[in-house]
Amino acid sequence: MKKYRVLFLCNANSARSLMAEALLNHIEGERIVAFSAGVEPDRPHELTLEALHHLGISTEGLASEPLESYAGEHFDSVIILCEKARQTCREWQGQADEVVFWDLPDPRLSDDSSAYRKTLREIRGRLQLWVDAKLRKLG
Repeated sequence: MKKYRVLFLCNANSARSLMAEALLNHIEGERIVAFSAGVEPDRPHELTLEALHHLGISTEGLASEPLESYAGEHFDSVIILCEKARQTCREWQGQADEVVFWDLPDPRLSDDSSAYRKTLREIRGRLQLWVDAKLRKLG
């Protein structure tokens, strides 16, 4: 069975998009394969990895990738997690059947020590709704 391909995009690919990639692969890895990239990739943030570990989600193989790494590739869905990535995606050389925009606050800009865990919870809630709707359509 061909897996449904999803690409998550954000600015640095160090927090939100990595969380979404790891979480979706964790909860739906049998049917969906997730990737992530950044407009200006940094490295995975330590608190991102910590938040994922806290929920028992593997971070093995997680790396910050540039958007250009996926030029020419096809994705069933691209989910954009910030405005900067949404602007840059207009010039992206990949293909997507569906583009979704979730403008999530960047936890790197917060002074709140629990910002990463809050962001991960918000992503998990949105993903659960999105996956339920998507899998209903896919059968």
